[in-house]
Amino acid sequence: MENIKSYVQQNKDRFINELIELLKMPSVSADAAYSQDVIDTSEAVKVSLEKAGCDFVEICETAGYPIVYGEKIIDKNLPTILVYGHYDVQPADPIELWTSPPFEPVIKTTEIHPEGAIFARGACDDKGQMYMHVKAFEYMVQNNNLPCNVKFMIEGEEEVGSVNLKTFVENNHDKLKNDVILISDTGMISNQQPSITTGLRGLSYVEVEVTGPNRDLHSGLYGGAVANPINILAKMIASLHDENNHITIPGFYDNVEELSLEERAEMAKAPFSLEKYKKALNLNDVYGEKGYVTNERNSIRPTLDVNGIWGGYTGEGAKTVIASQAFAKISMRLVPNQDWEVITDLFAKHFESIAPAGVTVKVKPHHGGQGYVTPIDSIGYKAANMAYTETFGVPAIPVRSGGSIPIVALFEKELKSKTILMGFGLDSDAIHSPNEHFGIFNFLKGIETIPLFYKYFVELSK
Repeated sequence: MENIKSYVQQNKDRFINELIELLKMPSVSADAAYSQDVIDTSEAVKVSLEKAGCDFVEICETAGYPIVYGEKIIDKNLPTILVYGHYDVQPADPIELWTSPPFEPVIKTTEIHPEGAIFARGACDDKGQMYMHVKAFEYMVQNNNLPCNVKFMIEGEEEVGSVNLKTFVENNHDKLKNDVILISDTGMISNQQPSITTGLRGLSYVEVEVTGPNRDLHSGLYGGAVANPINILAKMIASLHDENNHITIPGFYDNVEELSLEERAEMAKAPFSLEKYKKALNLNDVYGEKGYVTNERNSIRPTLDVNGIWGGYTGEGAKTVIASQAFAKISMRLVPNQDWEVITDLFAKHFESIAPAGVTVKVKPHHGGQGYVTPIDSIGYKAANMAYTETFGVPAIPVRSGGSIPIVALFEKELKSKTILMGFGLDSDAIHSPNEHFGIFNFLKGIETIPLFYKYFVELSK
C-alpha cells in the first residue's frame, strides 16, 4: 500500500468536495421536519458505496429511518471486516451561536487546524469519519489492494438511540457475520499523538415530570401555601449528589468496575494539561467526584447530569405564576458492569421515593445502552496500533472514552465479534455543539490509515 499517500494527495480535493456535498444535507433524525432529508441522505450514502466499489448495496427499511448495507466479498475464506457508521446528525440548535450556517459547510483555519477544518453539523460526528471509510475502501478497490471482505452498515438513527438497529442486527446475523467491527465515531488525543478508544461508558436517559396543582396559580394568592413543582424539582435534583459529588441513588455503585492503581497509572500516561483544559473551556477550576482526577471523572466513573430543565414562565418580562408542572431531562453515563435498565429502574424508584407530599412524579425512560471494553491484546487492537504507528510515526495510546455508543455492546452480544474504535476527531471539534468541525488533516489521515488496518488485520489473522 505504498501509494496510498499519493492517491490521497491526488484525490484530496474530490474527497473534500464530496464530503461537503454530504454535509449540506440536514439529516437531523431527532426532528420530523427533516425526515425527507434523512431519507435523501441514505440514498446519497448508497450511491457513494456503489461508486466506491461495493458489489451489492441496498437500502434496508426499518420502523424508523433506513440502514444502508453494502458489501464486497472477494473470498469467503478470507476475514471479513464490518464497518459501522451513521449518516444522521444532531440538531444544529442554537443556530445563532454558529459563525456560519450549520448546513452550508465552509473551510476555515484554526489554531489547532492550520491546514483548515470543515465547519458544518455532522462534519466530525459522524459523516466525516464515516466517509473516510468509504474513500479508504475506494482506494483499496481501485488499486487492487483490498486484502479481505468488507461489509458496511450505515444507519440513520444513532443520534436518537439507534432504536431500530437492535431488531435489524438480531434478524440479520448471517448478513452481518464478520471477524471484526470497525468504527470511527470517537477521537484521538491530538494530531501528533493518536489513541485508540478501548472503553465506552453506557447510558441511561430519562425525563422526569413533577406535577403540583391542577393549573398555574397566582404566586401572590397561593405562594407559600401549595408546593411549587419547580422548587420541588430543583431540590430533588440537588439531592442526587452529596457534598463529594457522589451519586446518592441507593445501589447505583453496586456493580461499578473499580480500576486498580496500576491501571489508573497507565491511563495517567496519556498527555494532558489541566491548565489548557480549563483555558479551552474558559473555566477557573474543574469540578467532579472527590478522589478522582479529570481524565478519570470523564471516563472510568459514572455520572448523572441534568441536560435540560423547564417549567413556568420563561418569556420576556414578568409573570407571577406558580407553574402546575416542571420537567427535566437527565442522563446517566455508566461504566462497564452497570446495566442501564437496572440503573434506570433504580433511578425511577429513588426519584419517586424522594418526592414530598403535594406533588406527583413521573419518570419516563427514553433510551440507553451498555458500556464496553475491548482488550488491547486482541488482533484488532494490534492491527489498529500498527496502522496508526505507520502513519503517525508513534504508537497509539489506549484510552477510555466518556462517551457512549450503545450499539457496540449490542454487536458483541449478537454478532460475537469485537469492535475496534479508530477515531480521528479531536476534543476541540465541538461535536453536538455550535461550530462543529473536522480537520482536513484528520479526514485525509484517516483515509490514509484505514487501509493499513485491513492489511495488518489480515496478516495477524493468518
